[in-house]
Amino acid sequence: MMPLLRHQSVFFLIMRRLRAPLILLIVIIAISVFGLTLAPGVDAEGKPAYISFFHALYFISYTATTIGFGEIPYAFSDQQRLWVIICIYLSVVGWAYTVGTVFALLADRNLQQAIRTQGFMRAVRNLREPFYLVCGFGETGRLICDALDRLGVRAVVVELDDTKVGEIELHGYRADVPALCADARNPETLKFAGLTHRSCIGVVALTNDDSANLAIAIAARLLAPGIPALCRAESAETAANMASFGTRHIINPFEKFSEYLALALHAPAAWHLLTWLTGVPGTTMERQRNPPRGEWILCGHGRFGRMLAHVLEQEGVPLTIIDRNAAPAACPPRWIQGEGTAASALEAAGIQCAAGIVAATSNDIDNLSTVVTARELNPALFVILRQNHFANNALFEAFDYDVNVVPSRIIAHECLAILTTPLLVPFLEEMKRRNEEWCDHLLKRLTKRFGWEIPTVWSERLNLSRAPALYRRLMKGATVELQALLRSPSNRDEPLACEVLYLQRDDDDHVLIPDGDTQLGPGDELLLVGTTDAQREFGLMLSNDHALVYVLTGKNLPGGWIWERLSRAADDPHGAA
Repeated sequence: MMPLLRHQSVFFLIMRRLRAPLILLIVIIAISVFGLTLAPGVDAEGKPAYISFFHALYFISYTATTIGFGEIPYAFSDQQRLWVIICIYLSVVGWAYTVGTVFALLADRNLQQAIRTQGFMRAVRNLREPFYLVCGFGETGRLICDALDRLGVRAVVVELDDTKVGEIELHGYRADVPALCADARNPETLKFAGLTHRSCIGVVALTNDDSANLAIAIAARLLAPGIPALCRAESAETAANMASFGTRHIINPFEKFSEYLALALHAPAAWHLLTWLTGVPGTTMERQRNPPRGEWILCGHGRFGRMLAHVLEQEGVPLTIIDRNAAPAACPPRWIQGEGTAASALEAAGIQCAAGIVAATSNDIDNLSTVVTARELNPALFVILRQNHFANNALFEAFDYDVNVVPSRIIAHECLAILTTPLLVPFLEEMKRRNEEWCDHLLKRLTKRFGWEIPTVWSERLNLSRAPALYRRLMKGATVELQALLRSPSNRDEPLACEVLYLQRDDDDHVLIPDGDTQLGPGDELLLVGTTDAQREFGLMLSNDHALVYVLTGKNLPGGWIWERLSRAADDPHGAA
């Protein structure tokens, strides 16, 4: 792959490649013109005459390009016509060489890459709205870009596979997604892609190569320390290296699911609440069975299998492992060497009396074969099924599993939660510390109000840019309680279809499920859950003075700039809201 251009343009690259044919053409034309001026001719009166340089250049120009206007300024002599014949064949040779070089140049992959690179750099330079730099357009990167496009947030993509870069144009995004086929491990590539651009608000490293993700994390830390970096890491060593460079968000899909499974085993309500809050908005979540206690079987002892085995052992779950390799030195209590797809291995592991099974290998077909055989032997099994490739989704959806582990979806959901709703992460951490009764009560209350359809979760910061109307009122000393804002701006007697889950203040005073009489202050940040309509109405109320005054006081402000200024001057900003 051709290295990226630094300071030279495509024009100069083309001119350098065409240097030889252009010089040849110039030499042929120069010789032709000079020879024609030396060839003797006759004028209209039959007197000897010679063609001037201007007329010779004019004649050779239209003759060499096959236009042909005739002999000027008068009929040629035999000597001149003989020289013109020679010039015609010379020009044919020169143009054939030049045209052949041009066609070869246009088919050159390096030139095509250079042209795409220049266009990509120009598109990135012209970006004025905030954007995320997404490195890797695999299954996870595609999910991230799709979600960002639905949210109206721009993305810039760097992908090593040229085929995947071509797929971006076929997705039909609402906004153009500049994409470059290049190695994201190169810091210059990241700079060209907008890492140091003033509108870049985050870097997402999602390649399937841990070393590449580590290189991106290091480059982001050194070149743009002020923007967040979200990096995928599937090994503990890579995660430790990223952490040493100050990477704030390191996502290991296997470790993340292991945490979810541990939570599901000892706090099922918290698990259901987490799944409901972090799902894809607009989809409906069916409440899953709680993972049962009892004997479990784990098929596959790779990176994912080892993490799950560790979690299950910590939770005190009896475990039997089936793997094609022999048991390691420090083997678990029960180890069966064999294939999980074989009924004999499953029966030896005690499938008939097992409570659950995890198909955790890196082969989708083997995982499906394992759980199908296991379900035939024990229909009541709780099945956790690993899906490695999203392309096999139709096969997996045809099977009645309990939990489907898709690493790309786990990473995408985690990234979106961090990027679009930063307060969701600390809320979930606080939620995990609460007891099961508290989580179950909150889950029942929220699902009773909003149903099991995945809700819209969003954050609002009460500052001048996000909430100008409310911010100005608070800065003037007005007292505004939280419950006063949770009313519809179209009818203040109706509550908004949303609730506040978390309140974060600048003084590190964080409140989980704040009460309605909580007083708000400038700079507060709220985490809300509700419907899309409620999100739109809540945003309108925060930014529009008319809507805010109506919700707080019931008054309808007169329209127009002058009346608004007069009514604002007459309003007492220190009155209670």
